[in-house]
Amino acid sequence: MIQDYFEIAFKNLKHRGIRSWLTLLGIFIGVMAVVALISLGSGLKLAVASQFGLSSTELISVQAGGLNFGPPGSYVANPLTTKDFDAIKRINSVKQAIKRNMRSGKLEYNNKVVFGYSASVPDGNDRKFLYDQLDLTLLQGRMLKDGDLGKVVVGYNFYADKVGLDKSVTVGKKVLINNKSFEVIGVVDKRGSFIYDNLVLMNEKDMQDLFAYGDVVDIIAVLPRDKTNLDKTKTDIETVLRDRRNVKVGKEDFKVSTPESSLAQINKILNGVQIFIAIVASISILIGAIGIINTMTTSVLERRREIGIMKAIGATNSQIFFQFFIEASLLGLIGGFIGAFFGTLIGLAGTAGINTWIGASIKPSISFALIFFSLLGSFLLGGIAGIVPALDAAKQNPVEAIR
Repeated sequence: MIQDYFEIAFKNLKHRGIRSWLTLLGIFIGVMAVVALISLGSGLKLAVASQFGLSSTELISVQAGGLNFGPPGSYVANPLTTKDFDAIKRINSVKQAIKRNMRSGKLEYNNKVVFGYSASVPDGNDRKFLYDQLDLTLLQGRMLKDGDLGKVVVGYNFYADKVGLDKSVTVGKKVLINNKSFEVIGVVDKRGSFIYDNLVLMNEKDMQDLFAYGDVVDIIAVLPRDKTNLDKTKTDIETVLRDRRNVKVGKEDFKVSTPESSLAQINKILNGVQIFIAIVASISILIGAIGIINTMTTSVLERRREIGIMKAIGATNSQIFFQFFIEASLLGLIGGFIGAFFGTLIGLAGTAGINTWIGASIKPSISFALIFFSLLGSFLLGGIAGIVPALDAAKQNPVEAIR
């Protein structure tokens, strides 16, 4: 019986031709926008997560707060210092801490000049700790060692994308960084992070000589003694820095955070943007529902004689109702199917575009759960929109309808 309803409904929609397609337009655009936005939002979240430099979620990051005009923690009004770093290292709940500096500068190669960031690599045990946390894989050459002066390791994009240099930077080549010559001894394999794929690593002494930042520290990475209680270590660091920098609670000129908390804040913003745009896209779905009501109401008026004949040969009110109800539901379902199809294509293409844009390596994926609920929602929406016209059709008097 249900199959008969769907067959008749499909024939009626096909018979109405262009009117049916115009009715589908609102549902199609709305569902396409919602599916595409959710897919793109999910891809963007994964891409942003991959951009965090230190991969360990057990590390706490400390940097100066306030407005800055470069890499995190740099060029701020009241920067962190080596004394702040030494104070953090002495905290009982801190197992190990390393200080790092990042500076913007120019790199010249093949008679081309590009601007980017250089990052310091500490000596001794701190070097091994840093390499373990970064988990970098080399494409060519080797990593920096203690005493490697005048040498650098470059990110993957200097080799693969050439970053505006028109020629790949390879091991053994010389580059000028802020007009000083350095030998490239290693190229890092693709990390999928726009930070590290475009970064130049050099030993701390070279960084200090080149940028002369004195006792300023841009970022301090902290490994807690108790990895299951990050909050205690975070609180201890905040207490020490408040005392050293003479600031009160809520007036801190520094930031202490974990990768998870930072990522949660970014995801919160992305979720808010997604919800807002989805609400806007839902307006199109609402317009589509109104279109279904209008189309089905017109259909009832045009098919009064057909309704009268159906009732005259024994069709019940419920059968007439379900016929028009399923017809409206089918309108919503078809619109939702086309919208979900194109929305998924846009999501896949958009995720690939995000990878290209920020140098991530997120694999595009299809959310079958999202597609299923989109189809279910559009089917139900169409049915709800068709309830009033279907009730009107069921109430038709067969004698008056035939007349």
